[in-house]
Amino acid sequence: MGLYLTKELNDEARLGVWQITETEDELKALSSTPSDEMEEISYIKSESLRKQRLAVRALLNELFEDKVYLAHHDNGKPYIENSPINISITHTEKYVAVILDDRNEVGIDIESLDRDFSVVEMKALSEDEIDDLEEDKEEKNEQLAIYWCAKEAIYKKISQYGIDFAEQIEVEEFRYKGEGELEATFIHKDGHEEELELGYMTFDRHLLVWVCEED
Repeated sequence: MGLYLTKELNDEARLGVWQITETEDELKALSSTPSDEMEEISYIKSESLRKQRLAVRALLNELFEDKVYLAHHDNGKPYIENSPINISITHTEKYVAVILDDRNEVGIDIESLDRDFSVVEMKALSEDEIDDLEEDKEEKNEQLAIYWCAKEAIYKKISQYGIDFAEQIEVEEFRYKGEGELEATFIHKDGHEEELELGYMTFDRHLLVWVCEED
């Protein structure tokens, strides 16, 4: 399938999604992965994870005119060595996605909606968020997926060690739809509150959530 979708978010930010249908050899041919990174990928035991890494590379080839060199900070946050553009990356077995922003830090997360998110309730939600959950099992699982992806995207954007998802990231009450917007607050350890706006969309039983600065 290759490039699944691209979306312009504002004047500086855009995202792209790649559907992984290719073989590993086909992805290698599409990805133009530098030799040192290809060697690193070759040590990954899981074929699925190798394909996800290669698919990220193939997607970057579609989104950039020139070849880019992807690296990671010590905390795992990705950056592009030969470009100042900000990037966040996410992947599942079937899809990889990236968000790019010329000026601001960004975050993105994707998950399969067929996954059981029940553990998220006690692991990552505040008491207020738990009170807002639906009683219907399927609707509740989709809500939990939104909470988890939103908090993961914010975590990637903020990029701080030791973030408490339940205490420091509060997602405002929402009703799940196929796509929409979310409002959230990140509470820094010094007490400063940062208001954030997120977007989300669903496709092929997958949920994609992103956070970037609005115009």
